[in-house]
Amino acid sequence: MSLLSVAIKMAEGEIPRDSGGQITTKHWFLPETYEIIYGGLASVIIFGALYKFALPMMKKSLADRTARIQKELDDGHNARTTAEAEAAQIRSAKGDIDGERARLLADADTQAAQLLTEGRARLATEVTDAEAKADADIAQLASRSGDELRGEIARLSAGAADRLVLQQLDPATHNDLIESFIAKVGASK
Repeated sequence: MSLLSVAIKMAEGEIPRDSGGQITTKHWFLPETYEIIYGGLASVIIFGALYKFALPMMKKSLADRTARIQKELDDGHNARTTAEAEAAQIRSAKGDIDGERARLLADADTQAAQLLTEGRARLATEVTDAEAKADADIAQLASRSGDELRGEIARLSAGAADRLVLQQLDPATHNDLIESFIAKVGASK
């Protein structure tokens, strides 16, 4: 006997007992008829309530769980695809780095050769200009030093001639020279 049936019979006041005082039923496997009716009705009500209230909630929670798992799988797939694309891009960029380095070195060599050629040409022009300027300076200095030397020689010659004349001339010849000079100057006026 189930607890429910015993509780109902105790409430009604009739509990079947055997000669030893034990509670008994009519059949060893089947419960009493009222137990089948009330138990079946209670089971139908409980299963109906479960079907109406719990089943939609369970379906919704399972659908949400499935959607969450699918989203995680999609996110993982997207992350993997992105990572593979970035890895391929890095690998290609690494290959491009070698090519880019070679291109930059070739450009640098070309620019260095061009700068070297331009520098040599500019240096040759500057050397030619400096040589021409130096030649002009040397010619100018030679001319100036020649003029200075002639002037110095003239001054020294005049001083030497004055001394020589003073030593060689007597006072009377000297006076005659001065008077002839004065006369020439006076005549020119």
